[in-house]
Amino acid sequence: MTDPTLYAMIALSSLAAVAILATVGLRGFNGWLSLQRAQIDLRGKATAAPSPMNRIEIADLKERIRKLEAIAAGVDL
Repeated sequence: MTDPTLYAMIALSSLAAVAILATVGLRGFNGWLSLQRAQIDLRGKATAAPSPMNRIEIADLKERIRKLEAIAAGVDL
């Protein structure tokens, strides 16, 4: 029962298990961090200012809506 090699093998096996678990945990955490960074980048791109062409199209659509509202209200332009 007091065999020193038995205790050494148990200690080395435990150390190897802890090292494997720590490595797997760190890789998972790094993957989660990269996922969060990607989500933050997507949010930043979604709130970016529209291009000048999009602004022109939006202004044109607003003008058309004003004209249609005026026609519906019976106002001469």
